[in-house]
Amino acid sequence: MDTILTPTEISDFRAELSDYPQALVALDVIEDCEGDLEDAAIALAIQVGQQPTTSEGWITSLAKRWRPRLCQAELRADLVDNRLATTITQLVETKALPWELATLVSIYAAKAGIDDFCKPLEEKL
Repeated sequence: MDTILTPTEISDFRAELSDYPQALVALDVIEDCEGDLEDAAIALAIQVGQQPTTSEGWITSLAKRWRPRLCQAELRADLVDNRLATTITQLVETKALPWELATLVSIYAAKAGIDDFCKPLEEKL
């Protein structure tokens, strides 16, 4: 599934995240990748020292790894209420996900629709 942000969406995220320089770096890369979150995720992962596979769906698999955290009530509510900065900050505080990738994962979950994104997790319960 290609997840593409429009220039308007990028601009909206840029306004919301203006106080977070690392998030703005992620948005710059998304913009350079013509809004394609998959391409941006691979580029950012390399920049932060990870070695992503270049197969399709890397952002999807990364987001799935963070699904249990993103779908917890607190973060889910933040995404429903469009508080992306709060969500990203919470992911970064785990110390396991750099700002740039936390930004992409949060945008991916928000763009997918948090209820749809969390549905597979809920079906397992």
